[in-house]
Amino acid sequence: MEGKTAVVEMDDGKANALSDAMIDALTAALTRAESEAGALVLAGRAERFCAGFDLRVMMSGPDKARALLERGSELLMRLYGAQVPLVIACTGHALAGGALVVLTGDVRIAAAGAFRIGLNEVAIGLPVPVLAMELARDRLSKRALTRATLLAHVHTPDEALAAGFLDEVVAPDQLMPRALAEAARLSALGSLPFRASKQRLRGRTIAHIRATLEQDMRELLSLPAAG
Repeated sequence: MEGKTAVVEMDDGKANALSDAMIDALTAALTRAESEAGALVLAGRAERFCAGFDLRVMMSGPDKARALLERGSELLMRLYGAQVPLVIACTGHALAGGALVVLTGDVRIAAAGAFRIGLNEVAIGLPVPVLAMELARDRLSKRALTRATLLAHVHTPDEALAAGFLDEVVAPDQLMPRALAEAARLSALGSLPFRASKQRLRGRTIAHIRATLEQDMRELLSLPAAG
């Protein structure tokens, strides 16, 4: 904790993939922050924010892939609807599911550098899931939406800022100070008005994603492999 702010740093020693272990840890950290903190800062390790869903699990069979996607989708909805202000400190690369983690934040700040941020599903032979499309529609500019999803453009931090993935890009050594300062500001907001307003802002989108998730998973996992 930094004052009233919970600080969670993803670090699996590699690319911070969304594995079962990572999903468990993030879910537990969010639950604790919602009961004990005034705001939450979610960061990665230096030069790596989150690489998306664990490819080892995704390639191990449809049942395991579906289970991981469903658990990860629920985590993303929990983050998107978090009961405390969520500040994303994007420390580096954030692709596919990692870019979705970025999009869940109430305030999204990234480190400047030669990093890649984007929804690259189509480029690797996968359709963009409904969840990703809905988050992209909510957070990205209309001008950037097609390029970021259908055309699978991978952004530099400055491009990601212009597209709407991010709210701010700062020098790497300023990332955590800025994220903590923003979290402190947001934690001063009234918690009940914040929660009620977030529900009004995002509740319908979250309900739609949850209602369509099963069908979307069936469609995604029934598609033939690209190639």
